[in-house]
Amino acid sequence: MSAATDVGVYLVTDGPLADRHGTGVLGVVRAAVDAGVRTVQVRDKDASARDLLALTAAVADSVGDRATVVVDDRLDVALAARHAGHRVAGVHLGQSDVPVTAARALLGPDAHVGLTANTPAHVDAVAALPRGTVDLLGVGVVHPTATKADHPPALGHAGFARIADLARAVGVPCVAIGGITLEDVAPLRAAGAAGVAVVSGICAAADPYAAAAAHVDAWTLR
Repeated sequence: MSAATDVGVYLVTDGPLADRHGTGVLGVVRAAVDAGVRTVQVRDKDASARDLLALTAAVADSVGDRATVVVDDRLDVALAARHAGHRVAGVHLGQSDVPVTAARALLGPDAHVGLTANTPAHVDAVAALPRGTVDLLGVGVVHPTATKADHPPALGHAGFARIADLARAVGVPCVAIGGITLEDVAPLRAAGAAGVAVVSGICAAADPYAAAAAHVDAWTLR
């Protein structure tokens, strides 16, 4: 994956938010992918490995080859889903999760390995790794967000741009995440984002298709 990669709108699932209007995670995912979302990160910090595996498999089976599906944090779940034959691209890891080098070794060269980064030091650490270890950086939080209670200090657009510039120099594209609204999409693209990760803006919407389509349109229109 090159630094010029256009990821676009990147949906991060949230069960309680998706249930707010009775849509559910699968309903939100299907609607978002129908609206043009091309990457779905399955995230449930509280689920057991078995339940997260079942959800990941259901998400992957529901979107087929229309979107890239990755699992948040849980390398074991991503490996199990792939072993069972589900179309799961890989994993997105946090700074305290298993090392990205281990994920790459276990998943193989063609899988997706994403990594959360929110400081220049995190980018420097990626630069020191063999090229191709990390495919994508999730950079944030851009704004304070209730979906991640323990988030680091918010970067804002300017802080995101600084990290995106550093990442571009080492050939790794960045997706902005954290409290992102529809109004943030175009400025973040201008700031160097390869995509924008959206949680509540789509998951909590009464009409997730319309919400996702609005974000996709905002990303596409320059």
